[in-house]
Amino acid sequence: MSTTRKHTALPKAQILIEALPWLVKHNGRTVVIKFGGNAMIDEDLKAAFAQDVVFLHHAGLRPVVVHGGGPQISAALDRHGIVSEFKAGLRVTTEDAMDVVRMVLAGQVQRELVGLLNQHGPLAVGLTGEDAHTITATRHRPEIDGEPVDIGRVGEITAIDTGAIEALLADGRIPVVSSIARSQDDGHVYNVNADTAAAALAAALGAETLMVLTDVEGLYEDWPHSDEVISRLTASQLEKLLPDLSSGMVPKMEGCLHAVRGGVHTARVIDGRVQHSILLEIFTDEGIGTMVVPDGAEGEQS
Repeated sequence: MSTTRKHTALPKAQILIEALPWLVKHNGRTVVIKFGGNAMIDEDLKAAFAQDVVFLHHAGLRPVVVHGGGPQISAALDRHGIVSEFKAGLRVTTEDAMDVVRMVLAGQVQRELVGLLNQHGPLAVGLTGEDAHTITATRHRPEIDGEPVDIGRVGEITAIDTGAIEALLADGRIPVVSSIARSQDDGHVYNVNADTAAAALAAALGAETLMVLTDVEGLYEDWPHSDEVISRLTASQLEKLLPDLSSGMVPKMEGCLHAVRGGVHTARVIDGRVQHSILLEIFTDEGIGTMVVPDGAEGEQS
């Protein structure tokens, strides 16, 4: 009996010991996690995500969760009879659509995520970028064929105030931030890309790490000809690749680039379809996904 118990327990102990140097390294550090993709829709993945974030909290890290809600917004717009239109990879957001976006992000997606986290204790507090001037934006006019295009209430971030988030972290809470911004100049609110919002918050908070959950394994070396994932690259290497990336990966990788150029030590794109991918990435020697590091940090262990 005791021999059997010894053998079954040993791998668990080895896993915990492998995590030790990473626990020491990340203790007290802020990590910003962009929640998105399939992990937002699949019930098992949602529950595993909440467990991971609570684990990070109890392991001495300071997680901040940022979320969008593309699929949920599209479904709600359909129910309201509002057509979803995209230009330059961004959702055209009319005044009517903005009301729905705000309702879905702050009233549905955020509430569900806060509820999942709070099954583990009184931890999560939801806010949007409107609260305490956390995210301020002005109207974003993307260029298509060299001409600026009006896509409605889509914002470009102009300022971040981390005061409310810092206060929550200091109080031992887990902030859950919806990617809506207050307007800098016209009293309205803006829909902002959640990847961009997560990167801007990571830089402003001086985060150790930005983690972006996606529905792919990471950044592919030569997609679609190869499914070899680039495990690590520098900011300059990433910048050279940006023009050739698929449209869905551009805001994610631009966010990673912005974060590491803004002082974040590492930015990672990880596969949110894998249960507990966050823990695998932070606490194991192998890690998964693609890690972006600042120029000059090629040789460092992260």
